[in-house]
Amino acid sequence: MDPYPLVSDCLIHIFTFLTEDDLISASSVCKNWHEAAETPWLWRRMCLQRWSFCSLAALGSEESWKRYFLRRAQLELKMTRGQCGGYTCKSLRGHSGRVVGLAYLQGNSSQCPNVWSSSAIVCSASSDGTVRAWNVQKGELVWCSPVQGPLTGIVVDEKQEVVVTSDSTGLIKTWQGSTGLELASFSVAASHCTLLQYNINTDWFLTVGTAQGSVCTLADSTLTKKSSLMMFDSFNVNVLLVSPDRKWILAGTKENDDLSPKVIYSESLTSPLEDEDPLSQSVPVSGCQAAVFIPTQPARLAVIHHTGHRGNKALTVCDVSIKKTKYKTEIQVQQVESFPLTLNDSSGILLEARSSNCMVLSAGCQLWVYSLKGALLASFQDHTEPISSICVGCFCVVTASRDLSLRVLTWRSDRDQGLTLESRYHLLGGSHSMSRGFTHVACDYSSIVASVEGNDGKDVLKAYSFTS
Repeated sequence: MDPYPLVSDCLIHIFTFLTEDDLISASSVCKNWHEAAETPWLWRRMCLQRWSFCSLAALGSEESWKRYFLRRAQLELKMTRGQCGGYTCKSLRGHSGRVVGLAYLQGNSSQCPNVWSSSAIVCSASSDGTVRAWNVQKGELVWCSPVQGPLTGIVVDEKQEVVVTSDSTGLIKTWQGSTGLELASFSVAASHCTLLQYNINTDWFLTVGTAQGSVCTLADSTLTKKSSLMMFDSFNVNVLLVSPDRKWILAGTKENDDLSPKVIYSESLTSPLEDEDPLSQSVPVSGCQAAVFIPTQPARLAVIHHTGHRGNKALTVCDVSIKKTKYKTEIQVQQVESFPLTLNDSSGILLEARSSNCMVLSAGCQLWVYSLKGALLASFQDHTEPISSICVGCFCVVTASRDLSLRVLTWRSDRDQGLTLESRYHLLGGSHSMSRGFTHVACDYSSIVASVEGNDGKDVLKAYSFTS
C-alpha cells in the first residue's frame, strides 16, 4: 500500500488551519507539502469560509480557487491598509458649481465574482444645473445632462439604471443611466425636495418630501402621480426612509423639535384607495434629528430625538407593525429600547446601521458605534473638523470631513462585543488653499468617491480605486 496518499490527506487536514501566507510558505518545503498546499479543495474551502457566495462557474474556466482567493484577499488588504501604491486617486473635474449629492449608478458589490476587473459608475448633481456620470477607474466623464436650474438632490436605482434629480424649483427629472437621456419630468413646485426611490416587487416608485411639508408619490418612468399627503404643515420633510421590507415609509422634519416623525403604510401611498387618506402613525418621540431602519430587520426603526431636557438627545428603537380588525386597520409603533446620548456637538448628526445590533453615529468630529441596547462598542475622534458625510458598506465605513480628509474604518468581529469598527487610515483630498473640505462620500467594495468643495465655487470629485 502506498503511504503517500495518507500523508497528503493528513497534510491537507493540517493545512486547513493555516493562513494563506503560511500555505504559500509551506508549499516550498518539499514535494508532498507543495502538492497538499496546491489542492483545489483546500482553496475552495478557504474561499467559502471567507466569502460564502463564491462560485467559479461565474468566473470562467481560466480561474482557479487559489487564484480567486489570492486576488480577492489582495484587494481587501489594499482597502484595509490604504498604502501608497495600493490605490489610484483621480480628480474628476467638470462641475462649475457646488456638488449637492453623489451616488453609485454601477457599484462593485462584495458579491460580484470578478470585482477586480469591474468598472464602477458614479453620478453627481451640482448647483451648476447638470448631472454627470463618471467612470471611477478611468477617471473619465461618461455623460453630462443639459443645463437646467440649480440641482438640489440626486438618487439612483442601480437595478434599473435610472438617475433621479430635483432642482431648486421642485422639478423632478429621471435620466437613463447608460446614456443620460431624459426620461420624464414632474413638478412638485417646492424650493427643496427630499428624494426616496424604492421598488416593490417589479414596480418602481419615487416618494418626494417637499419644503411645504407634504409627501408626493410618483410611479414608473413616466412619473405618474399616485398620491399626496400633508405631513408637517409649512415644515420641510427632510427625513425620508423606506424599510427593508418596503412596507413602511418614515417621514420627519428636523425643523421643529415638537413634531414627531410619522410612519406611513407604503401601500396606501403607492395604491391609494379612493376617498381614504394614506395610513400613517406618529412615532412616540419628540422631534427627529436622524433616523435609520435596521437593514437586517423587516421593520425596526431607530430615531435620534430630543428629550424633555433642553438640548439633551436620546436614541429610541421601535418596531412597526400593522393590526387589522374587521372594521379597522391601524399602524402600531412599539418602543423596544431607548437610551440617552451625550453629544457635545449636536450639529450635523448622522445615523446609519450595519446589522441587527450595530449602529454608526456621528456628530461634530466624533464617530461612535452603538448596539441597539445602548452599549457603546467603539468611539473615534480621527478628524479635526466636523464630519460632513458617512458611508457604511459591508467591508468598511468611510467618513468625510471639513478637515479635507477621509477616514477609512473596517469592520471586525469582537468575541465579547460582536461587530465593531477598527480605525485604519486617512485619504487626503488636496490643499486647504484650494479647497474647503469634503462634503459628500460614497463607497462600494473596491472604491471610494467623495466631493471636495472648492474655494472658487467649482467642486471636484476625488475617486480612489483599489483595483489597479
